[in-house]
Amino acid sequence: MSSMHELTPELSASPTARIECRYIGVEQYPLLIVDDFLNSPEWLVEQASQADFAPNQGLFPGHRAAAPSAYTDALERALPPLLADVFGTRPGDINRVESSFSLVTQAPESLKPLQRIPHFDSRNPRELASIYFLCNRLDARYGGTGFYRHRRTGFESVTDDRFNPYVAALEQDAQQTGLPAADYIRSDTAAFEKIAEVSARYNRLVIYPCTVLHSGIIDASFDFSRTPAQARLSINSFLVNH
Repeated sequence: MSSMHELTPELSASPTARIECRYIGVEQYPLLIVDDFLNSPEWLVEQASQADFAPNQGLFPGHRAAAPSAYTDALERALPPLLADVFGTRPGDINRVESSFSLVTQAPESLKPLQRIPHFDSRNPRELASIYFLCNRLDARYGGTGFYRHRRTGFESVTDDRFNPYVAALEQDAQQTGLPAADYIRSDTAAFEKIAEVSARYNRLVIYPCTVLHSGIIDASFDFSRTPAQARLSINSFLVNH
């Protein structure tokens, strides 16, 4: 019988990978997009089909499972030169990578108020987040990721010094216009303006600062499947600096 090591491919960046860097909004923060990122994405889809998904305990609206260490290893081998060029990181800056398979499974009517607006992953501008799409090719149902500006403050990202003013402004928004409707944000609203969008595409990696306001674009026709091969499957990672 073959060992698990023998069954695990050597995941690596594909020689046909295509790299694009955008600078977003008034703040001109970098957004890195790598298409055809890995050489064996189908192996990761197979691993997801065997993974033990559980409801997320935080604000992510769905189920998560641990991603294979082979994926984290591939990130750590492939990304340092790109991150240095785009985000100005130095060797050793990224000293921990946390990755999870993710499936959006939560129905709109069950969303908490904070799940109905864009979010940020960390207030530390040195930390980076990524989403690696493994959902079925160019199926428009899987949306992508939208990036936003908060109208009242003009903030496109939230750092420590902006946190309290941002929270106060959100409370003002709620007082003036009420809580956002029980739905996923996917376009402009009274409180937020969408400033950029990246479509979900099979084998596409997207990297951005953890501080930026963003949200998954979940269309009204979304079916919230929990079957990885048919679902909005992605791997979400946090690249942590200390």
